[in-house]
Amino acid sequence: MKLLFAEDEKSLSKAVTAILTKNNYVVDAVYDGQDALDYLETGDYDAAILDIMMPKMDGISVLKKIRAEGINIPVIMLTAKSEIDDKVLGLDSGANDYLTKPFDTKELLARLRAITRPVHMVDSTMNFGNLSLDRATYELSTPSGSLRLAGKEFQMMEMLLAGKGQLVSTERFLEHIWGYETEVELNVVWVYISYLRKKLEKLKANVKIKASRNQGYYLEEEK
Repeated sequence: MKLLFAEDEKSLSKAVTAILTKNNYVVDAVYDGQDALDYLETGDYDAAILDIMMPKMDGISVLKKIRAEGINIPVIMLTAKSEIDDKVLGLDSGANDYLTKPFDTKELLARLRAITRPVHMVDSTMNFGNLSLDRATYELSTPSGSLRLAGKEFQMMEMLLAGKGQLVSTERFLEHIWGYETEVELNVVWVYISYLRKKLEKLKANVKIKASRNQGYYLEEEK
């Protein structure tokens, strides 16, 4: 799952980002409201954590802007303010939840799970051929067995399965998994694709990851 975390206190941002990453989230961290807006308008995120008091543009303004543009991802507002009126303003502006600093990271993780749960509870399992991916446990399985995928492997397989055989470009993988302004080279995608191919072979999957030269990758079921 890919998150945008907008917090101008860099030490807090670094600490929380490390915890989120350890819990298998892919995180883009920004430090002012304008960058938060730019990333949300051009990126592809599953949820966002927005501090209210930020330079250039406050979190409420960012929230109102993205909601007006039809960006309806779940948003947690993060702030030192605890007054009821501030909470009401955030929620009325389109926030899904509100967390007051200082906070326990376990509570933040729980709230993230809560606001994203409705999407995943509709159908937590993705299927293609004899292959299944459980998005709750990261388990990739076939009738021959199962393996738990690492974070980036899971993200890539989820994207491939979501396409149901449609091409996913290398650039799309990089942007969604490694981040909007990543400096990672294109060949890292091939490396992770090779990991997934070996796991599919080990599981005796009747699904293969095919490459379209200089374009990207897609799944194909063997008949």
